[in-house]
Amino acid sequence: MPAYAIVQVDVKDAEAYAKYAALAGPAVAKYGGTFLARGGKVEVMEGTSRARCVIIRFADMQTAQTFYHSPEYQEALSHGLPASDRDYKFVEGV
Repeated sequence: MPAYAIVQVDVKDAEAYAKYAALAGPAVAKYGGTFLARGGKVEVMEGTSRARCVIIRFADMQTAQTFYHSPEYQEALSHGLPASDRDYKFVEGV
């Protein structure tokens, strides 16, 4: 069953966040992730959001979690977390 990373981000430091993005993309690919949405226009119909939204499809929840905890992605996060405010979750698909 697929799993989706749902990420909402407010970037505070664009230069540092660019380092995150340069490392995160290859890490997503290494673990078979596919970007379904990546920073396009966001239109909030109810509730709140952040400026940037990303949706990534993984084969399953285990693969998504393996990706998140991988050395490659953790290196990316060392740049991304200080440079942004984020909400990051995995949702199991149907």
